[in-house]
Amino acid sequence: MKTILVTGGAGFIGSNFVYYMLKTHPDDRIVCVDALTYAGNLSTLEQALQNPNFRFVKADIADRDAIFALFEEEKFDIVVNFAAESHVDRSIENPEIFLKTNILGTQVLMDACRKYGIERYHQVSTDEVYGDLPLDRTDLFFTETTPIHTSSPYSASKASADLLVQAYHRTFGLPVTISRCSNNYGPYHFPEKLIPLIISRALADESLPVYGKGENVRDWLYVEDHCSAIDLIIHHGRVGEVYNIGGHNERTNLQVVKTILKALGKPESLITYVTDRPGHDMRYAIDPTKITTELGWKPQTMFDDGIQKTIDWYLNNRAWWENIISGDYQHYYEKMYQNR
Repeated sequence: MKTILVTGGAGFIGSNFVYYMLKTHPDDRIVCVDALTYAGNLSTLEQALQNPNFRFVKADIADRDAIFALFEEEKFDIVVNFAAESHVDRSIENPEIFLKTNILGTQVLMDACRKYGIERYHQVSTDEVYGDLPLDRTDLFFTETTPIHTSSPYSASKASADLLVQAYHRTFGLPVTISRCSNNYGPYHFPEKLIPLIISRALADESLPVYGKGENVRDWLYVEDHCSAIDLIIHHGRVGEVYNIGGHNERTNLQVVKTILKALGKPESLITYVTDRPGHDMRYAIDPTKITTELGWKPQTMFDDGIQKTIDWYLNNRAWWENIISGDYQHYYEKMYQNR
């Protein structure tokens, strides 16, 4: 039995990973740390909280005293760090919080790992650290050796964390791995992100904001496929290595929006083109050959299937995202813990 720390586990990918691990490794103990900032939603973990092998702790990964006390208590075997500020637009408005959480928080976690000892520290990163690719070079893909070339305060903070992780491995011998994934989609995705935003607004017959001409290309990865890749890396990946995780599902933003509208039976007249964000990357595309060759991982979900599953989930779980839009989700922690 392993005791695994999952940071940022009340967020989108982190919560899906919690459920994946509880299902796939039922004998392991999962401890989730989340600061419950705007994108952390404890109600997402409602079912996990009923599992005796799951524990939730409200804490900021940059809070050294809280993190060290938790390591002292739990004696973790594996640490998987999802905790991050991740919305590019918000990083443009307020870069400082991204630097604190994404860089200093990573340092605190690794310092705790050094003091208390772990089998593996895994850093969940992003393909955005590579910058972007030109739209007219569809033969180009990001590999693990692609130079880092960031475009936003968010991607710069994630690249900085990656470099710090690699430095801790080389300098202190910390057993680390890093994964860089393409855009995820699926259940529990915070409604400000493209796919859930379009679903929720289309259902309300509201205008659908699309940056520029909607030509930006993303490689879409179904979140459960991402979780399975991380599971393989933390158990079988080579220490010190970076692994790219991609879905081979490239779509323009406009194609994604039109696919959702068609599935919901809504008119394309809802689309409204808005001024593009500063420094907006044009194309992301990942070559996952390394993780396929070394660990046998391949994405199992093609976009047309995954997007329909995602739409169905949002249709069947309206209360979850309507509570977020109304802001009521922020009171869930108090409801759960005020009398404990």
